[in-house]
Order: sequence, then structure tokens, then C-alpha cells
Amino acid sequence: MQKNNYMDIMEKNHMEIPWHDYTENDSNVLINKAGLIEKASVIGRVGLIMLSCGTGAWRVRTSMNRLAKELGVTCTVDVGLMSIEFNCFDGKECVSQSLSIANTGVNTSKLYRMEQFVDNFPKQEAHLTGEEIHRRLDEIESIHTLYSPAKLGLAAALACCAFTFLLGGGPIEMVLAFIAAGIGNVIRTKLIKHHYTLFLNIAVSISAACLTYTVCLHLAEMLFHIPSFHEAGYICSMLFIIPGFPFITSGIDLAKLDLRSGLERLTYSVIIVLVATMFAWIMALLLKLQPQDFSSLSIDPVLHLLLRLITSFCGVFGFSIMFNSSIPMAATAAFIGAIANTLRLELVNFTATPAAVAAFIGALTAGLLASIIKKWNGYPRISLTVPSIVIMVPGLYLYRAIYNFGIMSLTEAVSWFAAAIMIIIALPLGLIFARILADRTFRYCT
Repeated sequence: MQKNNYMDIMEKNHMEIPWHDYTENDSNVLINKAGLIEKASVIGRVGLIMLSCGTGAWRVRTSMNRLAKELGVTCTVDVGLMSIEFNCFDGKECVSQSLSIANTGVNTSKLYRMEQFVDNFPKQEAHLTGEEIHRRLDEIESIHTLYSPAKLGLAAALACCAFTFLLGGGPIEMVLAFIAAGIGNVIRTKLIKHHYTLFLNIAVSISAACLTYTVCLHLAEMLFHIPSFHEAGYICSMLFIIPGFPFITSGIDLAKLDLRSGLERLTYSVIIVLVATMFAWIMALLLKLQPQDFSSLSIDPVLHLLLRLITSFCGVFGFSIMFNSSIPMAATAAFIGAIANTLRLELVNFTATPAAVAAFIGALTAGLLASIIKKWNGYPRISLTVPSIVIMVPGLYLYRAIYNFGIMSLTEAVSWFAAAIMIIIALPLGLIFARILADRTFRYCT
């Protein structure tokens, strides 16, 4: 009896779609000569796989439209965060489908393969049968994570360690954040692998990172007589949870008036931030931690510039690996991020540029560089731009806002929250205007 109850609990809430049932296994009819239902199954599946990669509604719709045009079908699409509703009609028949994914995430390697599939469709897949096309999509869909939980933990450790320096932390805070973030993200990836719910995933991984940082700090105090003020870096150990992809894609979708997708992605991002900061605050109260300012570092300006370039590269590289980018793709994004983020920080430090304006310029620079680089390597633009500016998302500001709200220090809370919101608005705006300048097709609403 207990076994049956367990199986009932573990039954999939989202039923799998038998894509091959839409085709004739022994048919030699090419897809462009097939029936409307078979054509719609290919169009819908391509859109659904792209949606599962974390890309925005505009890119999903564009890909589905390109396939529909090649197959002689008119397609109207409504895209959300986790579902697609679309109609296909050919002048004689009409097929309507509603498709959804079980969970959302980011997979830039799969996205790259899907963009190649769509680009090559007129030359290759259009001359195959529906069954052959679905087999190719089976291969692409089987691309899960390229890295083990240990490697993803190492990537998060590298990213948060670099983040710590860029926020003003020193070597001790960097080492402690490296250890804590690595353990936190290993736990997070294990929970994702076993399909645990989002709230549990965030709560456990954030709590583990915060606890690990505190334990390591106390050990360092006892063994090496490290002063306790280094606890300021505990916030940085939790920044691997920042929802950079949905934050940025929500802004891009809103810019293209894809309000459903934009608002759903924004809501998803806000949920992650609120749950993460709430549990970080609770852990801070339990462990008696306070978000103090980092002690100032006396570094020569030229050396500081070089260190910012290096740590920005390492931080973006780590985040890009967490998004399942290949090593070359991650290195390309890291190169862009190193230039864009260092420019942002230098503007704030040496020209008294407001943080939000500097963030806009940094994101604009990242978007323009990604557009130039995309022309010769073909990587999806979003796979380069989002990792390169995730490191600019003010996770520290958001946490301090929630922390001060929690202790009823409302003036401080509103100040941190306002600063965070201004930067968060500026980042997608920078990418949007870079896209407007560099991509002719993005300038129009058609």
C-alpha cells in the first residue's frame, strides 16, 4: 500500500507528449508534403524545446514562424514562461495546440543546437520525413547538463569568489565565499536533478551556503585568528542563485510587447529573489550575522583595473558554465563581460557616474560586443549577453533591502531597494538598445 502511495506521489504532473505518434513510422512522405497535424507537431516541438532552454518569447516565435513559412503554414503563437498556445492553418484545415514544459531552466548548449537546427532547416530537415525530424529533435532534447554537480559547484564557487572581490571583499572573504558557494550550488544541482520543487531548492541551497560560510569563518577564527569582521562576505556566497536569465529576458519580452511572457518571467525572477533573500535573512538572524561593509582595500589603480578585468572574466565564466555553456562559449561571454563590467566599475569610481547609468552603459557595451562576435562564431546572442551582465545584477543591494525591511529599518531598506531597482531596470534597457542598434529586425514591431 505504501508503495502505491509513493508511486502516486511521483507520477508526473505534466504528461509526456508522444511526438512520434504524430508521424507515420513507415512513411516516406517528406515533411513539406505531410499533413497539417504532422507539420504542426514539428513546429510546436521546436518552440517547446527552445522555450525549455530559457530563451524569450520573441526568439521562440521567430523560430516557429521560420519553420511554418518553410512548410507553407500560417502560424500564430502565444508564448508564456512555461507554455505555448499556437494555431497552424493552411487554408483548408486548422490545428490548435497547447503545449507546456514541466519546469523552466537555462541550457545555452541546447539553445545553440536549436538555433542551428532552425537555420539549417530549409537546406536539411525540410528534405526529411516527420519521423526523421523528430528523431533529430530527440537527440537535441537529450542534451541535459554538460557538467557534473561537482563541476557546477566549482563554477559557482569561482563566480561568487570573483563577485566578492568586485563588491569590495578581500582574499579571506573570497576564499570563504568560494567554499560556501561551491557547496551551496552542489546541493542545488542535486536537488534540481531529483526534481525537487523550486522553493525547497532555494531554501536548502541558500541555507547551506550561509551555514558553510559561518562554520568556515569560525574555524578560521580559531585556527588562524582571523578577525570576525570578515563575516561581511557571507552575502556573496549566496549570489549563485541570482535569476539573471529570466530577469533579462523578461525585459526583452516587455520591449517587444510580449506582455504575457515578460510578466511571467519577471514574476518568476521576483519569486526567486524574495525566497532567497528571506531565507538568507532568517539564516543571518539564527547565526547572528550582519551585512556589514567590506573593509577598504589599498590597491594601486592600475593593479585594481587588471584585477577587475581578471575577476570579471572569472565571474562571467563561472556563471556561463552554470548556464550549461560549452567552454568556448563561456570564454567568449567572459571576454565580453570582463570588458563591459570593468568599464561599468571604472565609470562609477572615476567619473562619478550614477550606478544605474553605468549599468546601462555596461549592458549596452556587452550587447554591442555580442552582436559583433555573433557574426563570426554564430553563438546565440542571448547566450553571450546574459552571462556577461549577470555579474552586474545587484544581488547585494536586494539582500540588504530585505534584511533592513526585516529589522524594520525602513529608511535603509527603501534606499537599498531603490538603488537595486534602478540598476535592474538599466541592465535590460542597455541590452535592448544594443539590439536595436545592431539588429535591424529587432527595431520594428511587425
